[in-house]
Amino acid sequence: MKNSIQNIVLLLSLALFSVSCEAQIKNEKKETVKISGNCEMCEETIEKAGNLKKVASIDWNKDTKLANISYDEKKTNKEEILKRIALAGYDSESFLAPDDVYKNLPQCCQYKREFKKEVVKASINETAHNHEDHVKTETVGVKQEKNQLEKVYGNYFQLKDALVSSDGNKASEVSKSMVVAISQVKMELLDNEVHMVWMKVLKDLTEDAEHIGETKDLKHQRDHFMTLSKNVYALLKAEKLNKPVYYQFCPMANDGKGANWLSYENAVKNPYYGSMMLNCGKTVETLK
Repeated sequence: MKNSIQNIVLLLSLALFSVSCEAQIKNEKKETVKISGNCEMCEETIEKAGNLKKVASIDWNKDTKLANISYDEKKTNKEEILKRIALAGYDSESFLAPDDVYKNLPQCCQYKREFKKEVVKASINETAHNHEDHVKTETVGVKQEKNQLEKVYGNYFQLKDALVSSDGNKASEVSKSMVVAISQVKMELLDNEVHMVWMKVLKDLTEDAEHIGETKDLKHQRDHFMTLSKNVYALLKAEKLNKPVYYQFCPMANDGKGANWLSYENAVKNPYYGSMMLNCGKTVETLK
């Protein structure tokens, strides 16, 4: 009887130890960052947004505004955690929450948005050694912001052309390049308005590009191209464009519900049907 009890205790101890080990984060890296917020409700939201079972853990202090972050550096990084927190409504030095999300926070949670001013101030201080250098660096900065998504847009229009030609192999190849281009975007260099849109569309944009890259089936590629186009359109609407982009519509696509795409040409070349109905559709908006 005594041995049985001892065996049960031993088994329970091993089980608890196993659970404890499983709960630990592997390849753990720890960092401390400042995240805006006011109260216990903010704390709950921030930690819920940042925590990811066995991958990331966050402990935020409402008094110091500092968050202790632990994460598996092989599965995620600080930037991805702060993106999720920003999408939940809370600013950090790296990422700002979308304005509409911030405005929907409870009144007691609407903190003073200090990081907008700090980021602008830091940018000026780093470059303004004199007026000439300041102007020169600001010009470079604007170019960097615009170029951050240049490869993503370039891949999109190459993908559109591949679908117009009904070339599933080329569409797959270009989409794989697009996934890489998306992953290389430095969000902190984006213009503020584009930055906000990017945070909203990033996940879906990546998933659609991955799906198209993983298949050579034109129907499957075109299905994902519909939502991909919707998100690229949202980004281009927020951009300051140096040449017009045409937003076009095919009423026959998507089982008769219609679908849109973007083109540098006003002349319609339909990516949803290719040569079968090459000129089916019309331009519904010109982005400038």
